[in-house]
Amino acid sequence: MESQQLNLDVISNNLANVNTTGFKKSKIEFQDLLYQNIRPAGADQGSGNQLPTGLQIGHGSKPVATSRVFTEGELTQTGQQMDIAVQGDGFFQVTMPDGTLAYTRDGALKTGADGKVTTSDGLPVQSGWQPIPTGTTSVSIAANGAVTTTGASGTQTFQVQLIRFANPAGLQSIGRNLYTETSASGTPESGTPGENGFGTLQQGYLEMSNVKVVEEMVNMIVAQRAYEVNSKAVQASDEMMQQSNNLRR
Repeated sequence: MESQQLNLDVISNNLANVNTTGFKKSKIEFQDLLYQNIRPAGADQGSGNQLPTGLQIGHGSKPVATSRVFTEGELTQTGQQMDIAVQGDGFFQVTMPDGTLAYTRDGALKTGADGKVTTSDGLPVQSGWQPIPTGTTSVSIAANGAVTTTGASGTQTFQVQLIRFANPAGLQSIGRNLYTETSASGTPESGTPGENGFGTLQQGYLEMSNVKVVEEMVNMIVAQRAYEVNSKAVQASDEMMQQSNNLRR
């Protein structure tokens, strides 16, 4: 019952973030618990005979992991020149206030008063992003990460990169659409969008959550029924004990 409660918590979090930009849903994974071996399989029954099967009683299940599912979400057109979706493998790299690095798929980028490109929380975006010059009238971002700014100071071009990990499911979620590196995720690898398996950039689009409401609702019903049937098992066991206590000689 505790396992199914945690399952419901994961599903609820997925549904709560159905409109979160770049959000990746989680799935919970279970394992069965230890077994009580009453009659082990292969036990000697005498005269060379062995038990073909054993008698084991399980003790339920436990959750062992909540892994992120990094399938792509749908792209939504916004028309904003600083909205960028990553189509394929890759993250944007940002600098946290304490100087550490974090990674995000949220491409709703902004330009600060000093021209620096930041996230919606004001975190500077790294990996080749240069300040946008004052007086810039247009910003063009190619699929391969080539950024061209046009304004009063003329035309300037710079190249941005993406970051990827060998095991993105091993990244640690810290909220605010951010992930941090762990020993399980592997070290970050930078590369040019569109090359060597890296995704491409789509200007004027945002990647939405990959949560499918219908799928999560079905999972919620299954979790609810599993919780209910386990509670029925507890109730049935209690009723059986009650019958045993009421026996008369």
